[in-house]
Amino acid sequence: MTGDGRTRVGVIGAGRWGPHLIRAFHENPRSRVVAIAEPAAVHRERLSALHPEIEFSGDGAALLERRDLDAVVIATPTESHHALAASALDRRLPTFVEKPLARSVPEAEDLRERSAASGTLLFVGHVFLFNDAIRVARDLIRSGELGRIHYLHSTRINLGPVRTGVSALWDLAAHDVSIFQYWLGQSPRSATGKGGTYLNPGIEDVIFATLEYPGGALAHVHATWLAPRKVRQITVVGDRKMLVFDDRDAASPLTLYDKGVLSDLDETDSGTLSAFRASIREGDVSSPPVAATEPLRNECEHFLDCLRDGVAPLSGPDEGVAVVRILDAIERSIRCGSRLQEVPAP
Repeated sequence: MTGDGRTRVGVIGAGRWGPHLIRAFHENPRSRVVAIAEPAAVHRERLSALHPEIEFSGDGAALLERRDLDAVVIATPTESHHALAASALDRRLPTFVEKPLARSVPEAEDLRERSAASGTLLFVGHVFLFNDAIRVARDLIRSGELGRIHYLHSTRINLGPVRTGVSALWDLAAHDVSIFQYWLGQSPRSATGKGGTYLNPGIEDVIFATLEYPGGALAHVHATWLAPRKVRQITVVGDRKMLVFDDRDAASPLTLYDKGVLSDLDETDSGTLSAFRASIREGDVSSPPVAATEPLRNECEHFLDCLRDGVAPLSGPDEGVAVVRILDAIERSIRCGSRLQEVPAP
């Protein structure tokens, strides 16, 4: 640690998301970024102009050899996560890996085993778990406010940014899979998926996936970077109430609907319009209060709590492996003509 007790952080990857992590850790009074490794000279030059006090290099492996780091943050393309994180964990260096944890189930499980064997912190950057609206929604779901959950539906679409290393499944849908896991507290038992490849050969630009959970709840994900407008919404339908999370609505990200379908519909008149109208229950619409905090700052603060105080990570190895298993099952379904695939038990 630094002389004033701040955690010394090294960051590997300063392209699309890395700069945000650099900012969050460098501005936190409990930590300081001391070294950054980024292979692209244009990114190094831009950031070094903003942070002349930080050491820059183009070699992530060399950064891991430094003796003056208390933790490392890996924000590189997904396919490089395993090699870098394995090297860091083998050096007993507490490691923050951006989502998803790895590109395959064996790689993710290997990182979990290395973390356990060395007793070294492994933290996965599923940032939405640190969004206060997502946390409030979880409390509503877990408390039974919505009743038994029938289904969840997420829409995560925009025009760009287009990725070339991973598909929309691994880049975008990973967020929704981790949110569902957090809200429901369990993994789905099966998955199906369908993808479309329109811009880059072999990389799905659009995906549709359906997950089936124990107890019968369904979840559907639509994710793409090939859409005319940006939408970030999740709808949760229970047998008592319904909930909508809109990440684009900063003022009221959650809307709770006290409405549903009555179960005592008169069977003798079920075919009439009046009977149908009578079966719909319309109640109040409200916006549960949500604190206005930055999820990324919350996430980095939690990582520092885990590092200094031994707090169990909210998004640790088990959560990281579970998400990769689900993504892998969806991808297997896409590759074999949308046939249903089992999701391995945790």
